[in-house]
Amino acid sequence: MKSMDYHIDKVDEAEYPEVVELWEASVRATHAFLKEEDIAYFKPLILHEYLKAVELRCIRNDRHTIVGFLGVAERKIEMLFIHPDVRGHGIGKMLLKHALEKMKATRVDVNEENIQAVGFYEHLGFRTVMRSALDAMGKPYPILHMELSS
Repeated sequence: MKSMDYHIDKVDEAEYPEVVELWEASVRATHAFLKEEDIAYFKPLILHEYLKAVELRCIRNDRHTIVGFLGVAERKIEMLFIHPDVRGHGIGKMLLKHALEKMKATRVDVNEENIQAVGFYEHLGFRTVMRSALDAMGKPYPILHMELSS
């Protein structure tokens, strides 16, 4: 599909379950380092807390199905997930461009073990400014704190 077949849109709260399903599919495809109990732990937090804490945008295909989403808070990308069926179609780049240009995001935290995501952000101008040994929940998943290079 070409980028013209997609459009960026707001997410209605009634669509949160669909967004969480997409999150889980994306995490299973890209976060092999996570344990099953970690996915089970985060899933209800995402549904009931995290999605409400960000300015949420999604990208829909021509059938109005959400195929990727982005959450920004205080100029920081808090989440960016793409459905595994459409990875490599430029959707992540479109969402990131939207975050930078329309939402004025300049920072992102990335799991260090998610090598593809780290490379994606580096390729698009981010650099690591700090590393944390634990994630925000105190779990042993190192986080790279990245900022857009000026």
